[in-house]
Amino acid sequence: MPVTALSGVSFHLEPGSFVSLCGPSGSGKTTLLNMMGCLDRPSEGKIILDGEDVTRLSQSQLSKLRLHKIGFIFQDFNLIPTLSAVENIEYVLWLQNVSPAERRRRALEICERFGIEKLVHRRPPQLSRGQQQRAAVARALVHKPKIVFGDELTANLDHKTGTALMAFLKELNREEKMTFVYASHDPVMIECAERVIRLFDGKLVDDN
Repeated sequence: MPVTALSGVSFHLEPGSFVSLCGPSGSGKTTLLNMMGCLDRPSEGKIILDGEDVTRLSQSQLSKLRLHKIGFIFQDFNLIPTLSAVENIEYVLWLQNVSPAERRRRALEICERFGIEKLVHRRPPQLSRGQQQRAAVARALVHKPKIVFGDELTANLDHKTGTALMAFLKELNREEKMTFVYASHDPVMIECAERVIRLFDGKLVDDN
């Protein structure tokens, strides 16, 4: 029996927005993030990014778009276990053909901002979940994408670290005009947003 994960959800995001998606488990937050991030394709409707209907793009075109315009922070991190933390972080720069020296410089710079500069040569299994979370966030930001999607950004961080992370993301939002859209259950993280979109049973029930 087909299951409708989202129904009639429609909204517009201005560049430089800082938006939280909230709602109970099963409300459609992760599905919506995956569709907006060009990881999943909707069965109906359109997703417009920079004036282009991305639902019409081929898989190779979507891969190129994600590589250059999108950052994604996954709830389960998706770090490559055989690579060190710094190699994971600079991986997207390698895909973009950035020179070895430049990608290492940029990766180490963002590691320092996240307080994991002393852990860069450890592989993900040697890191705590909080450290893995910071590495995953650093990887999503290192190439300075236009838009970043995050699923439960602070779920594995203590309150102090989570608050510092959100402050850093808001700083990037202001300085780089980077757009952020993140799903969260945490009231403190939701309050950090400039706009809150609430979902319930796959439908948009509030947007303010």
